[in-house]
Parts: sequence; structure tokens; C-alpha cells
Amino acid sequence: MQMNREELTELMTDSAENAVNTTLEEFNLTLDYSDASLDLVDEVILGWLARYRDQALEESAVFTLCNIYGAYVGEIFRRKIGGNWTYDASDPDAPYVVLEYAGNSYAFAGICYQRLVVDSQISVKSYFEQALANKMQ
Repeated sequence: MQMNREELTELMTDSAENAVNTTLEEFNLTLDYSDASLDLVDEVILGWLARYRDQALEESAVFTLCNIYGAYVGEIFRRKIGGNWTYDASDPDAPYVVLEYAGNSYAFAGICYQRLVVDSQISVKSYFEQALANKMQ
């Protein structure tokens, strides 16, 4: 599936809004595209595990959760300093979307996956802050 840049941007902004709406419905928390809301993203990702442990780790749920929250975090970055969503199909068995900015690619969905599935100590907010720090270099 190949999308042009506008279609991909629309998909990612829609996915970010899905994160906002789902978080409000499920946890009664408001994601407002502020840097401060990144603390909530870290909480909510683990909240899915606490509330829906078995279902949250099913492949389709993991894919959805990581992509909507990755899109949300990426949209904060994109709105703050810029960048373009890019579809990377270099591995046809595992295509993914990254946000590219100033020669760097940021896998925001990937860091959400790491927090949800691999290590709950990994912080989405810290990854975001490192991405911002890269901008300054």
C-alpha cells in the first residue's frame, strides 16, 4: 500500500485524533497536543495493560494502540517543529510509518510498542525529548 504524502499525513492526523477520543472515552483523560500530555501517553499505554491485559497484548490491539499513540506523539512533534510522515516499506513483511525531520527518522509507534510490550520502564516522553534535543544539534 503506497500513499502520497497528503494521504499519509491525513491518516496520521486522523489516527492522532483517534488517540485523543479513545483516551477520553476509556480513561476520562484529555490529550491536548501539549508537551505535558506526553506524561499521560506514558500512563495511558500502561493503563491499557492494567485494564485489558490479555486483549491489550493481542496483535491487532498492539498494532492499533501503538499506531494511534505513535501518531499522536508524532503530531505533537510535527506541529511543534515540523517534519513529514513517511511510509517505509523497505521490509515488505513489516512496513511502518516514521516521522522524518532534518535527516532523522523517528519511530514514535515503535517506542509506544517498546513501552507496551517490551519494557514498561521505557518512556515515550523521554524518546520525544531526545528527538527534540536532536533538532537542536
